[in-house]
Order: sequence, then C-alpha cells, then structure tokens
Amino acid sequence: MTDKKTTEAVVKILEESKKIDRKFKQNIDLVINLKNIDLNIPKNRIDEEIILPHGRGKDVKIALFASGELAVKSKKLVDLLIKPEEIGDLSKDKKKFKKIAEDFEFFIAEAPLMPTIGKTLGTVLGPRGKMPKPVPPNADLTSIVKNLRKSIKLRSKSNKTFHTVAGSAEMSKDHIADNVDTIIRRIEAALEKGRMNIGSIYVKTTMGPSERII
Repeated sequence: MTDKKTTEAVVKILEESKKIDRKFKQNIDLVINLKNIDLNIPKNRIDEEIILPHGRGKDVKIALFASGELAVKSKKLVDLLIKPEEIGDLSKDKKKFKKIAEDFEFFIAEAPLMPTIGKTLGTVLGPRGKMPKPVPPNADLTSIVKNLRKSIKLRSKSNKTFHTVAGSAEMSKDHIADNVDTIIRRIEAALEKGRMNIGSIYVKTTMGPSERII
C-alpha cells in the first residue's frame, strides 16, 4: 500500500513541474540523507539494484559483451553489442570507453568474458558501479533485459547524501508514489537500524523544487 505522505508529495511536485516549460522528459528524483552511520566502513554502504514496479518511465541504454549464439540472440534486445575482439581496442582507447560507460546505464556480459573485462575495463566500470551482470552463454536475454530496463542502481558510496531516479514526470502519481515507496523499503532493509539511519528523503523533478517525504 502506498504511503499517503508519499502520494501527497508526488502530487505537489507534479503540479509544480507543469509550470516549467521543458522540452525534455523530467525525471523524478529522490534525494536521500543518511544519519548515525559510518559509510567509511564498506559494509554500511548502500549498493542495491532495484526493479521498479512501474519502470523508470523512460528508456535506458544496455550494452552486452558477448560472442556466438548469445550475440546473435541479442539483436533488437540491447542497444550495443561489444564482441570479445573489441574489448582490447576499447581498453586502449579509455576516452571512448568512458563515454560508453557514461551513456549506458547497465552492462551484461557472457560469464566467460568477465575475467578479461575485469582486467581491461574494470578501472572504468568499477568506480561507476557498472561492472557487467554475468550471464551464461545460454541465458534468456529477453527477461534479463526487460527487468534491467525497469531497474535502478542505488549507491551511497561514502556519501551520506546520494540521489537516485524513481521514475518520470510523465508517469501517473500513483505509479511514481509506488516506485518511491519501493525504493524507501529497500533502503530501510539495507540499513542496520532501518529508518533510524535515515535523516531525510526528498522527492523532486529534475528542474523543480523538492518535497520532503521523511
């Protein structure tokens, strides 16, 4: 059941977003502030992948490292296919690969390629929290890609204040509120003291003011 306070906050920011003349889709963002927790200790950090019940409201780009049958099956499913023979070239052109890492939200890799990717491209993907999701060569890419397109990565690193996407301003208020509450529940579950470790959570559109939920 969606929290009433969440729905009320979402309604307010959507009303404000209508006053802003923007030609691009505005995201719905969450700003999370933690408290009474030492994030210098790695185990205390938030690092979650969450499937939003109503998706992100906009497309995200997905890249796949694969060869053979998996590469063939990936046609029309992913936005970029990187073949094994291309990995070496990308490792030599870090500027080009950094651009790919910024443009693509998720990476998938045929499991046998993971050691090579880790050695050659891990320095770019690792710090961005975008190391590929390993899959077997006979994986069902359709369902994997479908779920990833509805997913977000939630990472606090060592910062007590961090952000994540909860949807798009073009989605309905109920769907946005449901997404927001799903994220909050996962944050609470990941924290040692649950809500007691949450200082505040705000919801906002990309260019609009924020509303406090917690």
